Amino acid sequence: MRTRLALAPLAAALLLAPVSPASVAPAVTAPPAARFPASPASSPLPLPALGYHHLGASSADDWSGVLGRVTVRDPDVRRGTNDFVAARFLAKRDTSAGNAWIEAGWAETGWSGDGRQRVYTYDTNTRRWQFYDQYPIGDGDRIWLSLTASDDRSWQAWLWWHDAWRLLTTQALPLTTHAQIEQYLEVYVDPDHPGDYPVPTVTVDNVQLRAGDGLHAWRATVPTLTSVPTDRFCVDWQTSYDTWAAGTCP
Repeated sequence: MRTRLALAPLAAALLLAPVSPASVAPAVTAPPAARFPASPASSPLPLPALGYHHLGASSADDWSGVLGRVTVRDPDVRRGTNDFVAARFLAKRDTSAGNAWIEAGWAETGWSGDGRQRVYTYDTNTRRWQFYDQYPIGDGDRIWLSLTASDDRSWQAWLWWHDAWRLLTTQALPLTTHAQIEQYLEVYVDPDHPGDYPVPTVTVDNVQLRAGDGLHAWRATVPTLTSVPTDRFCVDWQTSYDTWAAGTCP
């Protein structure tokens, strides 16, 4: 299994000083009409919706960021559909103007990408999937990602690549400097196209939450809400809640 980094990001993330942002502009793709918003902070778990499956956990409290490693896999997303699989971290808050969030991870989508897995971000400012093809990834890679709040209350999404943190996006969102955090494998099966597709097991590990005094392992001592089990997709909490795996049930 390939890896895009070693243990360096764990120490580097304590400071996470800005580095040169990506020199190549991300590819921007309009989301499918069915793109389902994250649940508001008043409802910490994602709400049920036709075709959607959310596997993972949400923090019950607010944090100033999250860091973790995600394994890239090759799901059989059906081309020409609105299917997608996204393994991602997300920060969210319910505001007077509506639900606000930013997410970062990898995704494979049925409407673009030709069956490739791609680094992506999505946020409620742009409401667009932004893909970063300058960072090619594939089945078996393990990538580190981080979401962090800045002093000016903007939120940043970062990717560790070639021994440095690469800034994916900065968004001035109404999250304040703390927000609820999600770690999820999100699967969408387009209901307009009958059938299904398998999702190989995706592993997430070394997940840490950011607070004012540094990084804290997302363990069972952190108030956490987990996804509802299904007979179709399974979650294996190997170490609650910083090491886990999810995908189609055996």
